[in-house]
Amino acid sequence: MRGRISGYNIVNAGVSGYGTDQEYLLLQRLWPDIEPKVVVLVFCTENDHFDNSTSVRYESYQKPYFATAADGTLVLNGQPVPKSRQVYVKENWLVRHSLLARVVVYNFVDLVHPAVDVPDPSDRLVSKIRDFVEAHGAKLIVGVQTRDDKLVAHLQAERIPFVGFDGAEAYPGPSGAHWTPNGQRMVADRLFGLLSENGLARETKASR
Repeated sequence: MRGRISGYNIVNAGVSGYGTDQEYLLLQRLWPDIEPKVVVLVFCTENDHFDNSTSVRYESYQKPYFATAADGTLVLNGQPVPKSRQVYVKENWLVRHSLLARVVVYNFVDLVHPAVDVPDPSDRLVSKIRDFVEAHGAKLIVGVQTRDDKLVAHLQAERIPFVGFDGAEAYPGPSGAHWTPNGQRMVADRLFGLLSENGLARETKASR
C-alpha cells in the first residue's frame, strides 16, 4: 500500500490481541500525534466479537470493556485495568520462581477480578469509532475479514464504507487465520479499491 498511494504516510497501529474496544481507546490516544485523514478498521470476524464481549482474554489478560447501558449507550468499564497474572509474575521474584506462590496469585486474581462477560457491543463500537473519526474531520472505512451478515447490515445501515476480504489465502491452524503473503496482497488490492471508490486514494503512475 505504501508504494501504491501518493500523498499519505501509512501508520500501522495494529496491536496483537486487541479487539475493537481496545482499538478505539488506542485510536483516541494516538490521534493527537498523527491526526489521520483516513482511518482503516479491519474487523477480525474470527475473534473480535469475543474480544469485545469480555474483560479477560488470551491467557487470562485483563482488559477494559464496554457495557451497554439501559439507554443503549456504551459505558467503559475495567479502568484502571487490574493487574493480570503475567504482571505479577514479571514484577515479583517469588511469584516468578515459586509454583505455590504462582497458584496463590492466580487464584487471588481470579477471585478478586473475575471475567465479566457483556452483550456483544461490536456494532455500536464501530459506530462510536466512526463518530469519533468524523468529529475530527477524517473518514472511516472498514475491512471485514470474513462474511459477517450482522455487521455488514449494520455498516450498510450506517453508510460506513466497507469491503470484505473473503477468499484471502490464510495459514491453517488453531492460532487464527492469519493471511499469507498472497492473502495480504489480495487484502491490499481490495482495500485500495475501497479507498479509490471513495475518493481517498489515487495510485501513483510509477506503481501502475
